[in-house]
Amino acid sequence: MKPVRAVFLSIAVSGTLLLLAPAASFAQSGPPIKIGEINSYSAIPQFTQPYRQGWELAVEEINASGGLLGRKVEVIARDDAGKPEEALRHAVELTSREKVDVLAGGFLSNVGLALADYAQKNKRLFVASEPLTDAIVWDKGNRYTFRLRPSTYMQAAMLVEEAAKLPAKRWATIAPNYEYGQSAVASFKELLKAKRPDVEFVGEAWPAQGKLDAGSTLSAIMNSKPDAIFNVTFAADLAKLVREGNQRGIFPKTPVVSMLSGEPEYLEMLKDETPKGWIVTGYPWDQIDTPAHAAFATHYYKKFHENPKVGSVVGYATMQAIFAAIKKAGSTDNEKLVTAMRGLKFSTPFGPAEFRAIDQQSTMGAYVGKLDVRGGKGTMVQWRYDDGKNYMPTDAYVRARRPAEAMK
Repeated sequence: MKPVRAVFLSIAVSGTLLLLAPAASFAQSGPPIKIGEINSYSAIPQFTQPYRQGWELAVEEINASGGLLGRKVEVIARDDAGKPEEALRHAVELTSREKVDVLAGGFLSNVGLALADYAQKNKRLFVASEPLTDAIVWDKGNRYTFRLRPSTYMQAAMLVEEAAKLPAKRWATIAPNYEYGQSAVASFKELLKAKRPDVEFVGEAWPAQGKLDAGSTLSAIMNSKPDAIFNVTFAADLAKLVREGNQRGIFPKTPVVSMLSGEPEYLEMLKDETPKGWIVTGYPWDQIDTPAHAAFATHYYKKFHENPKVGSVVGYATMQAIFAAIKKAGSTDNEKLVTAMRGLKFSTPFGPAEFRAIDQQSTMGAYVGKLDVRGGKGTMVQWRYDDGKNYMPTDAYVRARRPAEAMK
């Protein structure tokens, strides 16, 4: 496969985005199985456009193979524009008017928590594909919400393995001031201090998501004289931070541990400004040679004429999990699906995963490595795949945080 340039597209924010899968050669034994998908398509297009393409591919494949339970699968997608109130409006419409069998999606953590609350109150299965906040499976977890991607706790635990090896004792943090950023910083602090009791956190910056003033933020952070920085910004904020830090000579002089910054969605944006040496979670798609990933990447490129991104994998894996649950339950009955999801084993382009029963968190993992620039483009080097099951807290830890009724 030849790499292609990423195309960042904004999609319509009104009306239904209904996937019209090609006709499959099977006889339907009932109405289509409907999946209601809600995401921040217009607000975060660099992630959600590949995400949409990922689930489109999964649905096309399942319908080409005969569908589920002898029925065609349809996805009815809605754009929440990054707003919890919009997500809730769509959730009501999808369940009451469209009569969807499953709700899925969510990108921003505050949106994901709003949808999880709706799922609990209305007793509807919700597969949270992207929201990373720990609260969605712990403090605000509920029987009806399952989360796919590795959480802020899990990714922080992966990064802490490397952060603890640095000689740095004085740390500063930069994170967006909403649930995702707050959760990520809290987990990183807790886990790093457990491994390195000698470290201290000397500075914090909490910019509003999408409104980072990189100059003032870095000035305040560097005034605290940190030995290293933990960064949680992403998208346009990440680009601003990197550019300003490069110009000031802060990067790569000051070590940085950064969540998500190795994802192609953001490396393609950073290009030759990619800060060398940052320790990151990400996705070195062009270097992974496992059979599962090779098949996925080949099919994805054939359909969309571009290479996969993390969003592509998440969209595809979200549908694979839902399909596996429907097959296991042998039904689209909501309660039977919830029961099937607990302990469910399913396939992802990263390898096998499952939803552990105690907190309904997937064991899907992430790649950890360092950033470098090759051929004028950002890439990951010295990477490894961390299986999510190795970075989850103990059952006792979960019971102390997750409501008892959520585990019934």
